[in-house]
This record gives sequence, structure tokens and C-alpha cells, in this order.
Amino acid sequence: MKYRRFPNPEVKEIFSAYPEIVKDKLMFLRELIFQVAEENDEIGKIEETLKWGDPSYLTSAPKSGTTVRLSSVRAHDKKFAISIHCQTSLMSDFKEIYPELEYEGNRSIIFDVGTDFSKETVRHFIFLALTYHHRKKHGIGV
Repeated sequence: MKYRRFPNPEVKEIFSAYPEIVKDKLMFLRELIFQVAEENDEIGKIEETLKWGDPSYLTSAPKSGTTVRLSSVRAHDKKFAISIHCQTSLMSDFKEIYPELEYEGNRSIIFDVGTDFSKETVRHFIFLALTYHHRKKHGIGV
């Protein structure tokens, strides 16, 4: 898969530092974030930046969603995560729909590089995160 270039050199540097085995999976998730945003008008423009030292994706206009972060799991060299702000209701909603996933509290979904994950499930999560404020404002559920 061909990945888009990094407009932010600091984010590129973080991705370069990931172990190869995790980097490929995180690059795939990064691409999914941009694809989901491009396919859904209510999401708007995505800004790629660093938050808490992790690549983070914000809906800068019209601020329709919560920040999505990507990271390796520092205690496990073969695990990686997609995370959101822990004070949203999104993770508890998502746990009800997809109880089979590995979660870390109200913040992250944890993946293992050796285990395949459903692209559609992750796309659903990304969509819900990037439209969180929009859906809440308009009374739209998950």
C-alpha cells in the first residue's frame, strides 16, 4: 500500500522511530484515518500533529470529533494502540458493540501485530471518534 507523505516532520520522526513490525500497522491505521475523513463530509479537514508525544489526528474544521492518537504500546514490543480522549462516552459504547477487542480502560483499543483485525471495525471506530461532537450535538447515536 502506498502511504501519503508527512506534512509534519515531527510526526514523520516519531513514525520512523517505531519498530518496523509495529510501524507498518500504524501506517495502515494512519491511512485509514485520512480515508475515513475524506469519505465523510461531516468530518472535514484533518490535522496531523503530536499530542503527548504520539501522532494525533484532529478535526480542525469543523471540529466534529475527538482527537485520535496512534502509538506503540511501550511495555510490549508487538502491540500498538488507537486511542481517544478518555472522558468521552465513545469507548464504553464501542465496548458494547465489539466486546471481543482488547481495551485499555476508556482510552485505547490494543492490537497485537500477530493478530489480524477487522478493517471495517477500525473504520467504524475512527468514524465514531471523528464525528463524536457532531453526533452528540445532533443527537445521533453510534
